[in-house]
Amino acid sequence: MSSVIELNNVTKSFSGFQLKDVSLSVKKGFVTGLIGGNGVGKSTVIKIIMNLLQPDSGSVSVFGLNYTQHEKEIKQRIGFVCDENMYYENITLRDLQRIIKPMYRNWDDTLFTQYVERFELPLRKKIKTFSKGMLMKASLTMALSHHADLIVMDEPTSGLDPIFRRELLEILQELMLNHEKTIFFSTHITTDLDKIADYITFIHNGQHMFTKEHHQIFEEYALVKGTVDLLDRDTKKEFLAIQTSNHGFEALTNKKDRVHDIFGAEVLIEKPTLEDIMFYTKKGEREHATAYS
Repeated sequence: MSSVIELNNVTKSFSGFQLKDVSLSVKKGFVTGLIGGNGVGKSTVIKIIMNLLQPDSGSVSVFGLNYTQHEKEIKQRIGFVCDENMYYENITLRDLQRIIKPMYRNWDDTLFTQYVERFELPLRKKIKTFSKGMLMKASLTMALSHHADLIVMDEPTSGLDPIFRRELLEILQELMLNHEKTIFFSTHITTDLDKIADYITFIHNGQHMFTKEHHQIFEEYALVKGTVDLLDRDTKKEFLAIQTSNHGFEALTNKKDRVHDIFGAEVLIEKPTLEDIMFYTKKGEREHATAYS
């Protein structure tokens, strides 16, 4: 199974933040969702993948090529969508088509028109008059109109109404029907990933926590609920983080089968959400820092 994107030991430092020794791969022909809280490095990873930022150390390859020698070839094959307006505000969508079309050898006017009509976008209104949803639709139209092999999206569903979010996911599913395209996108709306993602990459505080098949996560991780008398120094070690109340405890484990063997029917074992995994990972990190401070 070939990888379209490879990051190897990538580090990037800013004032007050560091992406630390990140290694990850994105498999060809699949949808990979990038999750993590605000400010943990998701956008930095995507900007490095797009060569909008260069790493301080480590290597990046896309389609098996490096940006130093093959940037034009790589970007011919990528459709990029981000949560910011990248276009001149005082031009129309028709003007934008004329500007962008010559940049891509596989630009398809018919496909462009299909998406414009599907998204009900005005061709002759200035982009500065577009709503956030319209801007996202315009960005998506441009990204999809040149038959890109790789679609990279940074928070594409942020701020969109539920109807268009659902429509966007349907479009992405349609793109994946031939198994030749690859999609990599970040989002904080993790329920969107439950509908479409094959793989999940989790970034936390500048570190790559894991990349796993979506179904594998829920085979390993579990939300565990029980009475506090079940917790002692040894059993607490089975959990990434624990939250207690007057009614008992709730905790996250990444050793689902082991916890089942230890506690049996004394606890309730539930499927966690991706948000649960992010929340308890952050909570566990805080508890660890407090314990050793």
